[in-house]
Amino acid sequence: MTDINAINGYTQTGSSSTNQASNQLSADMNTFLTLLTTQLKYQDPMDPMDTAEFTNQLVQYSSVEQAIQTNSKLDSLLSLNMSNLGAQAVSYIGKVAQCLGDVMPMENGMAKATYTLDKNVESAVITVKDLEGNIVYSEQGKITAGTHDFEWDGKDMDGNQLEDGAYQIEVTTKVGNGETAATVTTTVFGRVTGVASDSNGVYIGLGDAVTANLSDILTVRTDDFFDTNKPGEGDGNEDGDGSTPPEGGDGEGEGSGEDGATETLARVLSSAAGAAARAATFGLL
Repeated sequence: MTDINAINGYTQTGSSSTNQASNQLSADMNTFLTLLTTQLKYQDPMDPMDTAEFTNQLVQYSSVEQAIQTNSKLDSLLSLNMSNLGAQAVSYIGKVAQCLGDVMPMENGMAKATYTLDKNVESAVITVKDLEGNIVYSEQGKITAGTHDFEWDGKDMDGNQLEDGAYQIEVTTKVGNGETAATVTTTVFGRVTGVASDSNGVYIGLGDAVTANLSDILTVRTDDFFDTNKPGEGDGNEDGDGSTPPEGGDGEGEGSGEDGATETLARVLSSAAGAAARAATFGLL
């Protein structure tokens, strides 16, 4: 999806419109000078034309020319800024971006989003729809004010695994009688897969089916949430997974069984602490 040529598309469009305005002004100026010289050629020598009027028109043409040149410089600055934004966005490819929006990409059977409530509510229902508007999944959400995570395994309400793609998340809330409706803000997570741009801005691709505006990005991070093969915890490469008995645990001494149990418990606690730290890091907004 990455298209470096598209990043430069706005530059060409801005230059084209400026050139058209400059060409039109030049044509109008030539026409004006032709009419002016013709009038001067055939004016009555006894009653010459008042030069104040056409002098004023010449000044107006000069002012328009200056305005076109100013617009040209502004177009150049704007296109340079667009190019810089595009170059910045290219560096996001391969990383996980959190963006404002309600359409989330599902990759490898996983999708993640957040929803923020501005007040406590009586009930909150999280609904996931496909691009045709069909409800494929629904669950009860948290009702307290604040930001809450939503992780979906890509299965519908019957337990069937759905295909990867774009799905819309919708949070419906209910408040007490006489209360104002709650405001719900949703964000979605997705791996950045490409960059594109047009005259309206720079865009990033999330997964293979979702596009987000660069200005909607809230966070960008390196994360393994969408990886197919997640690294195992306690796979025996470093501290072992508990399947290999500790040294001296073959009956050497009466207390060897207690020592082995202590070491196993320490490894389990260390693994759990590492998993909790990673989960807390991913949940930061």
